[in-house]
Amino acid sequence: MEVNSQCVVALTWTLKDTVGEVLDVLDEPVEFLVGGNDLLAKIEEALQGHQPGDRIDLHLEPADAFGDYDEKLVFLEPRDVFPKELQEGLTFEGLPPGATSQDAPKDVLYTVTDIYPDHVVVDGNHPLAGMALRLMLKVDAVREATEEEIGRGTAGAGFFKV
Repeated sequence: MEVNSQCVVALTWTLKDTVGEVLDVLDEPVEFLVGGNDLLAKIEEALQGHQPGDRIDLHLEPADAFGDYDEKLVFLEPRDVFPKELQEGLTFEGLPPGATSQDAPKDVLYTVTDIYPDHVVVDGNHPLAGMALRLMLKVDAVREATEEEIGRGTAGAGFFKV
């Protein structure tokens, strides 16, 4: 079966930045719904017509991947509004109660990037925002999507969600 506009594709990949540093490797196939919310548009477009065993090399500019880096999504918040057990890399959906940044979007996933005695820096950008990426994909399997998957808009994987 070939990849079409409403199927589930099992992929493995290697994701690198433009200087060749490996950012992620997926050795075991993961299923994604083509025509849903699982994959970036450029990846879905490149997969069309391919079948199991095919390999695809893609270059994704930030606009085609996770967007440009937006400095307006970086906030400095008081340390005392965060849990005592806090470490860099922790994520929060929205800022915690008591946060002082009134213009911060509420539905964003924020990552703690720096912790100071009195303040915490949180970043609402995707970790790969602003980066051009090289993605080496392998199509491991293709199958028809179930009605449930189509209705949900996902096969369950969300790696490429923005």
